[in-house]
Amino acid sequence: MENQQTEIRIYVACLASYNSGILHGAWIDADQDASAIRDEINTMLAASPEEYAEEWAIHDYEGFEGAPIAEYQGIDSVAEIAAFIAEHGELGGKLLAHFHSLEYARETLEDHYVGEYKSLSDYAQEITEETTSIPASLQYYIDYEAMARDLEINDVFTIETGFEEIHVFWSH
Repeated sequence: MENQQTEIRIYVACLASYNSGILHGAWIDADQDASAIRDEINTMLAASPEEYAEEWAIHDYEGFEGAPIAEYQGIDSVAEIAAFIAEHGELGGKLLAHFHSLEYARETLEDHYVGEYKSLSDYAQEITEETTSIPASLQYYIDYEAMARDLEINDVFTIETGFEEIHVFWSH
């Protein structure tokens, strides 16, 4: 699993300014402690051209590798998601997008991850050859593509992160 290459950040907008037709906000590094994110939000609000700037919203984000971030997502949650993606990169983001739950994505990665393969049929071949003695006269008659389809229907799910980069997980 590769670490995150792009910056994980959120654009936080001042709602008092926004409601007055003024664009005022800041891009904030999300891969830091939640209190540091809150401090940066408070700094942005203090610099607002509107006198009573207290409310904010997340109007954009990047580097979350497909994981959704809501406009009013809690900062603790944003920081946890950013840390998970910083650690697990695109795979972490795609797991979050798949499950919509950091807890479930983390559990799946820790307890159900099989590994990365070029294809699911490569995994089917590996597991078959590790668990079964195949006579030489039959080795070319085994249909690993069909076995891979059956595995995906019944036992595993996959996440693709690139060309010939398939991550295999046992289903819960």
